[in-house]
Amino acid sequence: MIQEVASDLLQDVGVAADDVTLAMDTLVNGDSRYIKDLRINLKNVLKAKHVTPKEAALIALSIAANAQNAPLQKLFIEKAQAAEATQPEIAEAIACASLLSANNVFYRFRHFMNKDKYNTLPAGIKMQIMMKPVTGKEFFELMSLAVSAVNGCEMCVTSHENSLMELGSSEERVFDAVRIASVVVSATKVFY
Repeated sequence: MIQEVASDLLQDVGVAADDVTLAMDTLVNGDSRYIKDLRINLKNVLKAKHVTPKEAALIALSIAANAQNAPLQKLFIEKAQAAEATQPEIAEAIACASLLSANNVFYRFRHFMNKDKYNTLPAGIKMQIMMKPVTGKEFFELMSLAVSAVNGCEMCVTSHENSLMELGSSEERVFDAVRIASVVVSATKVFY
């Protein structure tokens, strides 16, 4: 049974049987029921109630890019294309992961230090993409929040959540985005 679920999961993710990771092999050999949970979680998370299938795939792609996970990036690019995401939207999801990685390090440092001097010095990090994102301001903020949650930047998560509420978004959309991020991060531990 586990072997069959594992085979289906590999097919879902687009990983060839000869490219199985040590983690996946260990789960299969350990007869772990988690494989079934992971497969269900990956399928269900892309069917979130408060984000479109395209948005779910782009959030998932941004998180996979943040984790530098090639198999999952490939999977979510395909899912985004199937949901009619444009090449510029797909590129922006990856760019969001890159930009937020810089921002999260910088603003976590400010938060940790909490010194007036560091808080008043200019960041000097170019962020033009945030001004006029291809995916729209609200959705870019949503992706940014998801990446920031994964990267553990409290200051950024709070700031993006505030921006989202000011832009008329909902807590349900935020919750769905973070749930997508959490499931994709869990998959990065098995497929790499």
